[in-house]
Amino acid sequence: MAAFWFLYMAGLGVIFPYLSLYFRDTVGLTGGQLGLAMAMNPLMGIVASPLWGQWADRTGRRRGALFVLASGAALGYLLVPHAAGFAALLLCLALLSAFAAPAMAVASSLSFAVLGPGGAARFGRVRVWGTIGYLVMILAFPAVLAWARGDAAVVSNTHALALIFPLAAGLCLAAALVLVRVPATAAITVRARREDVGALLGRPAYRRLLVLALLAFGLLSGPIMLFPVFVTARGGAIETVSHLWIPMLLLEIPLIWFAGAGLRRMGARGLIAAGIALDGARWLATALAPGLTWIFGIQLLHGAVVVGLIIGMQLYVEGEVPERLRVTGQTLLGTMMSLGAVLSHLWAGLALERLGADAPYLIAGPVALVLGIAAWFFLGPGTDGSRQP
Repeated sequence: MAAFWFLYMAGLGVIFPYLSLYFRDTVGLTGGQLGLAMAMNPLMGIVASPLWGQWADRTGRRRGALFVLASGAALGYLLVPHAAGFAALLLCLALLSAFAAPAMAVASSLSFAVLGPGGAARFGRVRVWGTIGYLVMILAFPAVLAWARGDAAVVSNTHALALIFPLAAGLCLAAALVLVRVPATAAITVRARREDVGALLGRPAYRRLLVLALLAFGLLSGPIMLFPVFVTARGGAIETVSHLWIPMLLLEIPLIWFAGAGLRRMGARGLIAAGIALDGARWLATALAPGLTWIFGIQLLHGAVVVGLIIGMQLYVEGEVPERLRVTGQTLLGTMMSLGAVLSHLWAGLALERLGADAPYLIAGPVALVLGIAAWFFLGPGTDGSRQP
């Protein structure tokens, strides 16, 4: 599972930092079109995630589900750069997202199953390899791009960014193949019952988490996706986008590794509240920063945001759902994250087009600060990551 996380997120390290820049500068999308294109992943996640989650839990084929998702994502990445026209691009992104959107939630649930009882406290030590893979590709991609095109100057040319798609496809396929080494234990193959989903949605703490996920990702998904556009608007180049991810990831690695200690000290509720508030502080400070040097330092907050906002929510779910509904619990959470992200990408894209590159950050920052404080009171005492009956 550590190898899966490393390879799959290495593929994201090729795609995520450059995708919005590729669509804007190479494909020529407007701000509104860019927001719609970037919303396809969470939009398809709303539909695909619960379907994959229910299928995996009802059949017990959790490992097989993740294999198909990673392989399908590889195929989708190969199709996107060949789309002719905006409508065809949206169709290709929809196909890609039908597989890619649920993959992270399914991978998290499979990791918890592999780790066994008390695995929530050890989850960070598996998941951290995804961040390491992401960082490796962030550092390596400019050199790979220059080598593939035979010209170091090509790194500054956004028209060369089409290479991100076949490279990400290869990494996703490699991630799928390593899953054959994951043993089909009882925790992985246990089957859910038809009535289990209703019982899950009847848990008040779980319902509150879903609402909070919708609000938080409705604020914060758009700004991070448009970050490359913000950086170039401040005078940065492709290399700058790549280099800015380095401080974002360096602190993330030790924080994820010790996520279990954070869970014991703060609880999942504390991690979530801190993650939302810190993300608000990060984007507000980024928008007000006088130059790129300041922005580099501010991005150190990214690691705490990932541990709190994403891993904290996954840990909360792990403690609230029964073993047989691991995938359903995580994918329903992913569905609410996706719904929020759709709204976030749309409003952030329009804000970018009409108000300028700073607008999404000036809007999301202060509102997220307030939401983070409110999250502590809104969520119940929650869970310490222990398995519920």
